Amino acid sequence: RVYAYENGQLVHSSLASTGTARYPTPVGQYRIYTKYISTLMTGPGYYLPNVPYTMYFHGGYGMHGTYWHNNFGRPMSHGCVNLPTPEARWFFEWAPVGTPVIVRA
Repeated sequence: RVYAYENGQLVHSSLASTGTARYPTPVGQYRIYTKYISTLMTGPGYYLPNVPYTMYFHGGYGMHGTYWHNNFGRPMSHGCVNLPTPEARWFFEWAPVGTPVIVRA
């Protein structure tokens, strides 16, 4: 799950799909460093144009909307945090650049 907090109070949460054992999501404390309404993502075994509501927090790792699967709650990604597109939009509109991101195992 992804959780959004304001002043220590939970304001929103959503199911998400994180990285698989082969391509794990990096655990640690980060900050959103850039945001794109739509972007191209490519890597080993995938080519995904127009990925919506992308917020990068560590190198090429980010949270974003997902149109290629609907299996949220299970590890599915190459390390990114996949969200249902309406949920990704909510987080995108809520979180400015610089928002802390904490990834836990």
